[in-house]
Amino acid sequence: MPEFVPLAERIVDAILESDPALASYAGDHRFDAALPDLSPGAVTERVTMLRDAADALSGIDPDSFDQQDQVDHAILSAVVERGIFELTDVREHEWNPLEHNPGPLLHMLIARPFAPAEERLTSLEGRLAAIPDALATARAVLRDMPRLHTEVARGQFAGSAALIRDELPGLVGQAPGPRPAIEPVAAAALKAFEEFDGFLARRLESADSGRDPRLGRPLWEARLWHTLDTELPAAEILARARRTLDDVGAQLREAAAELVGGPATDETVRRALDSLAAEHPDDATIVDLAKVTMGEATDFVREHDLMTLFDDPCVIEEMPEFARGVAVAYCDPPGPLETADVPTFYCIAPAPAEWSAARRESFYREYNNHMLRNLTVHEAMPGHFLQLAHSRRFRAATRVRSLGFSGPFVEGWAVYAEELMTGLGFGGLPIRLQQLKMQLRMSLNAVLDQLVHCEDLPEAEAMAMMTGLGFQEEGEAAGKWKRALLTSTQLSTYFVGYTEIAEIAAARPFGATPKAWHDAMLAHGSPPPRHLRFLLGV
Repeated sequence: MPEFVPLAERIVDAILESDPALASYAGDHRFDAALPDLSPGAVTERVTMLRDAADALSGIDPDSFDQQDQVDHAILSAVVERGIFELTDVREHEWNPLEHNPGPLLHMLIARPFAPAEERLTSLEGRLAAIPDALATARAVLRDMPRLHTEVARGQFAGSAALIRDELPGLVGQAPGPRPAIEPVAAAALKAFEEFDGFLARRLESADSGRDPRLGRPLWEARLWHTLDTELPAAEILARARRTLDDVGAQLREAAAELVGGPATDETVRRALDSLAAEHPDDATIVDLAKVTMGEATDFVREHDLMTLFDDPCVIEEMPEFARGVAVAYCDPPGPLETADVPTFYCIAPAPAEWSAARRESFYREYNNHMLRNLTVHEAMPGHFLQLAHSRRFRAATRVRSLGFSGPFVEGWAVYAEELMTGLGFGGLPIRLQQLKMQLRMSLNAVLDQLVHCEDLPEAEAMAMMTGLGFQEEGEAAGKWKRALLTSTQLSTYFVGYTEIAEIAAARPFGATPKAWHDAMLAHGSPPPRHLRFLLGV
């Protein structure tokens, strides 16, 4: 439909221009010298732009479009509506200091060689010069910050300052000729970080503990609807997650009895998991072990011809300090609009240095050699790294799907990939046990997400649930409790996404090979699963 495509492209351009962070993540480098403007005036302008876009999109009837444009219209409408909701209802930039951390936007210019060093340094000078104003805005708009978010922010912002001190000189050294302009802006940025740390420290020293990070049911359910883009109501998600806990728990007890002998009981599960946890990495070996597991998983996918492989580069490294404190690992791919040949980063955080020796040991018992193999399947092969490599190759008449990235699709595919690999024997019974434990964790994530934000679940009950029903080590459970408070609705994407993706995978047409069907599932970008069903005719 000709009128939709130019309208969609104008809206995509307006969204990218209004949010330099989103543009950079998407691989559009036109705004790399800027930081997001979260001042009240700029936020109001952005909301006005999004409301205008929503009005324009609602004035078009998509029924006569082809399939791809129908899906793009629905996704772009959802992106616009979610943007309005986040800025006007959740307003996280007014209470969560983590929203103001420029570290990731500095890191991508330093670490990812999408352009010559001198070109990236020019953008870096712009971003460094913008930091004092951006952090002054943060101090002006932030109020009633939750204590936990403030504590995590201090660590992340310190990591961002360390990027400037420790990694910027290396990039400057790669550029031909002197760059006198960068020293004063770097110094001013570091001073601004120091002032902002003082601001956060004073908030932590005050008697006021800040707002409760729990959203409450009305706001959480509204955000869940925007996050999941599914027809499943919250009550049904909770009921399904609890049923899955029962089903997977029974499977885990049977598998544990098969591994170590004895009755299919919780005690047998603990004995089996203890035996596997004894084989674990440490700070010095965890990244190297991840590299070994990447080779193993890639060979297995190739031998079983599960889906098309690409030779895109993947760098496996320790998670940078500015990104720590929320998740143990992440996959950071080039954006879908990126044209340069640049790597994906698969990053793993070692145990936090401030933890006690006992908790650090608990962390590595959780992320033992077998669990790390399952983690690599999820984060990299054939999970996020491979799925997102397929996604980047999708092309349509508009760039909508470069913005409309569905968390449930991406996380659902990664959990499905775990089940697929262990079902075919990857790593044998030890990894099958870890994957079943991960399915318990996935289901508990959805339960925790809802009960923490809607039912005021106490920490002690949450910890008992994770270490009891979920067989998690204490260190993992403590980290997940923090993550449930630091985030909202993201922990539900794994369970809901897996449920929907597994159903689509099971609908493989008669005569289609697993590889052909997997490639078809991965051929449309990263759309919400309900749209993938429509595109595949499921």
